[in-house]
Amino acid sequence: MSKNSSSYWATDNLSLRFRQKTTMSNKLVEQAKEKFGIIIEEQLARVEEMKKSVEPVDYSTIAPIVIGVCFGDGIGEVISRHARHVLEHMLKDGIKKGKIRFKDIPGLTIENRVKHKKAIPDDVLAELKTCHVILKGPTTTPQAGDKWPNIESANVAMRRALDLFANVRPVKIPREGIDWCFFRENTEGAYVLGSKGINVSEDLSVDFTVTTEQGSERIIRMAFEYAHKNHIDRVTAVTKSNVVKTTDGRFSQVAFRIAKEYPKIKLDEWYMDIMTAKLIDPARRKDFKVIVLPNLYGDILTDEAAQLQGGVGTAGSANIGRRWAMFEAIHGSAPRMVQEGRAPYADPCSMIRASAMLLRHIGYAERAENVEMALEMCGQFEKKMIITGRDTGVTGEEYTDYILSWVDHPQLKSRWESEVHRLK
Repeated sequence: MSKNSSSYWATDNLSLRFRQKTTMSNKLVEQAKEKFGIIIEEQLARVEEMKKSVEPVDYSTIAPIVIGVCFGDGIGEVISRHARHVLEHMLKDGIKKGKIRFKDIPGLTIENRVKHKKAIPDDVLAELKTCHVILKGPTTTPQAGDKWPNIESANVAMRRALDLFANVRPVKIPREGIDWCFFRENTEGAYVLGSKGINVSEDLSVDFTVTTEQGSERIIRMAFEYAHKNHIDRVTAVTKSNVVKTTDGRFSQVAFRIAKEYPKIKLDEWYMDIMTAKLIDPARRKDFKVIVLPNLYGDILTDEAAQLQGGVGTAGSANIGRRWAMFEAIHGSAPRMVQEGRAPYADPCSMIRASAMLLRHIGYAERAENVEMALEMCGQFEKKMIITGRDTGVTGEEYTDYILSWVDHPQLKSRWESEVHRLK
């Protein structure tokens, strides 16, 4: 074969490989476009649902108020029972009169969810929808490399299914002059599409984040309404809109638009990276009051804030929608604690604080305040008992009894006020 012939065949083979790669590339692009199209259609349908007007629940008109208790898995099965015990103690008169009813809802264990191949099995979701409010224990979310299939987070699925758009997380540290209330958007951002990313090829994976006008408006308006009703003169929006210009940019624009309706409240915007620093800056952190932010940033920043309060085991979380509300700890199911036999020593304070938020939500504000004061007496002031997560401290049951001893203490409020005043 001549040199010219060899050159011809080499060129021809190169051309063939190029055409094959181009064909494969076009196929991958078309497949990705099809999947992305489905996501867009789902989100547009969600926008139309958000445009429908739904009146918030008036719990004063409901009897009985049904409180669903989902024990979750891992340490959730332990600490949820402690939190339920506190609720039963605080609501014993309402239970006796038939104004309050508890409903246990099993089925959110990782084993049952894997069995049904769903983040929330259909029968469990149906039961959840028969309740007015839900106390939910931590649930295990599979991650890459563990033994479980890649099913979606039960938390994310529940927030979406019940449209629990507002994640409200208060953090209070009296000795530092800190009284923060975080309003985290719950149904959008990076989490809502976390299980719908696209592996375009062996080399390329793409995930998505989503921000809507309606989703941003309702969480930001809730934050401003909270500030207005509680005579708070500042709301802080946290974004990364200088870099994530489209989605974070929309959230920022909506915040400044809504701020015009509240002339007595100042809105400032901080970028997520510097905000994480300012929360640990003693000179600045006590100036923040109400903080509103997209989903992922809210998850990160509230964990940092909870750590300052005493750890993620000390902070509760409310997930509020127009029709349903769900209350939970902000931490996970800690399967390692269970494997090591340490579940009885798990800290129940986050779940108990969530229970206090549930009490306030259904109209028992004074009783909620008593639980919160008792938590601070036990965890920040008196500290007669210490819970460490190990046998070096007391059990969760013992600590719950300690909290209830303060709830029933005749001088709870005066002692709490004295401690707060002493630290100022």
